[in-house]
Parts: sequence; structure tokens; C-alpha cells
Amino acid sequence: MPLIQVTRGIAIDEREVEESFTRASGPGGQHVNTTDSAVLLRFDVWGSPSLPDLVKQRLTVLAGSRLSKEGVLTLRSEAGRSQEMNRRDVRERLVALIQEATIVPKQRRPTKPSKSAKARRVDEKKGRSTVKAGRGKVRLD
Repeated sequence: MPLIQVTRGIAIDEREVEESFTRASGPGGQHVNTTDSAVLLRFDVWGSPSLPDLVKQRLTVLAGSRLSKEGVLTLRSEAGRSQEMNRRDVRERLVALIQEATIVPKQRRPTKPSKSAKARRVDEKKGRSTVKAGRGKVRLD
């Protein structure tokens, strides 16, 4: 069974990826009108046994509108002139998306400014205020 290697720990069985081919618009001239060079890749994210649950959750968020209500990721490529180029492109995009989903986001630790930083900020605001107040019209008394 051939595998698509994503990371060292994650590999997807090729049978989980469904590809269909259609006619593409774009480059290729008359050749485009006669060959099915566009590739539509479908991958069932939620039903995949190859992906850990946390990766599935992050991939669901990353995929956005490319993910159907049933959890099927759909990618399309028609940029290349040949079917093989488009297959390679769409698979690379799938792997890149899954790799991005494997990155665990850094936990944000909330911080608050120190008293001296607050005081500095207020002093700077007061300084700007006096500078701007001095820009008014000059009155001759």
C-alpha cells in the first residue's frame, strides 16, 4: 500500500485520497479543450485513521471553506499544462496544509504592563499634550 509521507510520524494511505479529473481552463491552448488536465482532490479529514484528533481539529480550522459539512477537504489544481503537474501540485498543497496543522500553536501567556511603563506612557502623553497645546493661535494682548 503506497503512502503519502506528511511528517516523520504521519503518513496517509493513498486510498484515503480520491482524485478526479476534469477539463481545465487556462494555459494549454487547444490541448486544454481535449484533455482532462484539472485535478480535483478529495480527502476525508474527519474519517481519516492516519491523522491524530488534534491535527484533525486544527486542519478543520485551517481548511475553512475548502472543508465540506461532512468533513471532506476539496482541493483543485488546474494551473499546470498537464494532468501530472496538477496532480503533483494538489498533493503538495494537501501535504503542506496537513503539515501546517501539525504545528502546535504557542500558548499565549497574558501579561500586564509594569507600573513604571504605565507612568512612562502617561508622562509621554502629557508631554505631547503640552506640545500640541502650544500650537494654538498666538494672542497679542
